Amino acid sequence: MNAVIELEVPQEILESARITPAEALVELAVALYAEGKLSLGKARELARMPFWRFRQLLAAREVAPHYDVADVEDDRTALRELGLA
Repeated sequence: MNAVIELEVPQEILESARITPAEALVELAVALYAEGKLSLGKARELARMPFWRFRQLLAAREVAPHYDVADVEDDRTALRELGLA
């Protein structure tokens, strides 16, 4: 069971930032992903955006994907096991 926690943001803050509640979720998702605190999948869920649309948003904001040497090796192993490399 997934619990839902409500976060209260005063309307005045949103108005000062000139963003909607939905845009605030996107901003939070991008920031948490950029800091490495959320995976791409979880950040996308928080932003309530399709995977590729969220990836495009990150690219437009020049937020680098989290992909390290271990990920490359895992991908290479998987490709070899599939006979594709």
